Amino acid sequence: MTNAEAVERLRASLGERFQGVDEFRGETTVRIDLAAVEETAKLLKEMGYRTLVDLTAIDHWGEEARFEMVYHFFSPDSGMLLRLKGRVEGEEPLVPSLAAVFATANWQEREAFDMMGIRFAGHPDLRRILMWEEYPFYPLRKDFPLEGKASDAGGEAFSRPAPMDGGPYVTQPAKESGRREPHAHPADALQEENR
Repeated sequence: MTNAEAVERLRASLGERFQGVDEFRGETTVRIDLAAVEETAKLLKEMGYRTLVDLTAIDHWGEEARFEMVYHFFSPDSGMLLRLKGRVEGEEPLVPSLAAVFATANWQEREAFDMMGIRFAGHPDLRRILMWEEYPFYPLRKDFPLEGKASDAGGEAFSRPAPMDGGPYVTQPAKESGRREPHAHPADALQEENR
């Protein structure tokens, strides 16, 4: 089945929940109402898109529907890739889970929850996967400052924002970096090591 045939079948099946299609450089993106994402995933699986390659979230900070979910489905039979997108609102957005349809969605949804704060209704084990369970923030949101946020995490991690001057891949440490980042070396020590 080609992407064009799949798009027409989705358009007919989803009705008003089908919000449009974009073609760009040979890639097809279908826009849907995310309330229909589980039904859409089941239809795609029936049509031969048996692999959920990836799912992720985009933060459109400042826009009314702040978050956008992006799903990439692949058909091994036709070699076609189909992208599915949908917008979701709110500071605590909720999207139907695809874990019951595609097993790979389990960990991918956990990562989107952990980094962006997207919750997935019906997920069998929605808990953090990269940050510790009690961490109160979502690091990939655009309103999360680059230097981090102060927290009362205590010994689990840095509890104050990281300095933005210096880093582990610099040749000269900044004032704070030498204390917090062991890979930053003074320039003269680095020259000694290179001899």
